[in-house]
Amino acid sequence: MLAKVLLSLFLWLRFAAGQDTPEPGAQPPISSAEGDLLFLLDSSASVSHYEFSKVKEFMWDLLHPFTFGPRDVQTSIIHISTTPTMEFPFDQHLSSGTVRKAIRDTRQLMGDTNTGKALSFAKEKLFSGEAGARPDVPKVLVWVTDGFSTDDISEPMQLLKDMGVTVFIVSTGRGNFLELSAAASQPSDKHLHFVDVDDLPIITKELRDGILGVIRAKRLHATDVTSSSFRLVWPRLLSQDSGYYSLEYGPRADPARRSTQQLSGALSSLLLSHLTPETTYEVALTPESNVHYFPTQTTSVTTLPEEISPVQVLISDSGPHSFHVSWAPVLDSVTSYQVLYGPLPGNSVKVLQVDGRHNSTVVEHLAPNTTYLVTVTAIYRSGKEKSLSAKACTQEEGSGVRHLRFEEVGANSLRASWDPAQGAVRGYRVRCRRHSGRSSALSVSAQVHSVLLNDLPWGSRGRVCVQPVYSHQPGQRLCRSVHRQPATEAQGYRHRERDRLQ
Repeated sequence: MLAKVLLSLFLWLRFAAGQDTPEPGAQPPISSAEGDLLFLLDSSASVSHYEFSKVKEFMWDLLHPFTFGPRDVQTSIIHISTTPTMEFPFDQHLSSGTVRKAIRDTRQLMGDTNTGKALSFAKEKLFSGEAGARPDVPKVLVWVTDGFSTDDISEPMQLLKDMGVTVFIVSTGRGNFLELSAAASQPSDKHLHFVDVDDLPIITKELRDGILGVIRAKRLHATDVTSSSFRLVWPRLLSQDSGYYSLEYGPRADPARRSTQQLSGALSSLLLSHLTPETTYEVALTPESNVHYFPTQTTSVTTLPEEISPVQVLISDSGPHSFHVSWAPVLDSVTSYQVLYGPLPGNSVKVLQVDGRHNSTVVEHLAPNTTYLVTVTAIYRSGKEKSLSAKACTQEEGSGVRHLRFEEVGANSLRASWDPAQGAVRGYRVRCRRHSGRSSALSVSAQVHSVLLNDLPWGSRGRVCVQPVYSHQPGQRLCRSVHRQPATEAQGYRHRERDRLQ
């Protein structure tokens, strides 16, 4: 009898342990990689506990085939919160077992989503010996985000990439596509993934292969390849005082166009720009030193086909009298953009001029509940032009939900009610994002102005949003946070007694 009890307990403990971080599918070990891999983990209150646990499972699934050690892969985690925090230094966990346990023991910090602060903190730690980082290995940043940040990310992210860090981004929410495309290393279709948190395993292999392509290269290699540029990255072999590098590069088919540069020994990366699209370049880098002999390193890089802008026009933040227009990509070969807009139907057209370095503008002073045709035209340095159009709809006056309120219904339920929005409302979308457990969403008809929300026990927190739906587009959304205070003994008795009598 005792043996059966012990066996049952053993099996239950194995099952419970597996529930926390499931064993990934069998993967061949990877022992030919060397690099510092940093996860930027959204640990703020905008992420539910369920989503946080799913991301931890994804991190281990991504990492487990790698070999860890001082001459292999090292990894660490930085939390995005009110204040960024490093979970452990790069050189602390140098075996699969300890890395797995460290990820499993990582706890959510809550707080604000200050991603910009976390990126600046990451820049310090990725090149800090005190944090266990190594000076002569490739650096990779994997940012897992729900698409929301309370501070600016563009400047600290660009500084990281300028220092040779390869940036992969995994967005599990409704992030700004243009902002995240600019933040990721190029080309963005290889470094940016949009996926629901429950579908993260779908991208694991593709992301791992992308990371491996960076950290497997221990010699001169190229990253951020575009139609007119690429970044060269190489191991740090020299210093400012011990020598310099001789760089020679040019098109394979036209040796006469080869260029030569002398580079500081302190450098380990360089951006080459103003290149020809769809051209293979031969690159040779020779470390020159009076102390040691280093052989010349070579590589071949083919630039991408010529980019055309705009290839995408997005309309967002629509109100009764304005909307936001953005486009991509932003190219060095474009001097300016013209944004033409006018109501449909109609012949009235207005024009906005936008500097070629920018990719968005706000169109204002519009009529409510009106459809506009918006055309973005890129004017190139060569004089040629390229245009792309999109339709935009302004909202009706007073198209937002008003006075969202909550009523206690039971031990696990809450009723959300709201005043109807103005105009020809076709229905409402209600979304409840729980800090613990799955989010839920439902649609109701225009005549319904309240819904019952379940799985919200005493002491739980969440966020409820209600959005009216019109014929052409959604209206303005109204959101409120929910915090159900822990139940008193009397409250619990009353609800139990009411349930018994029903």
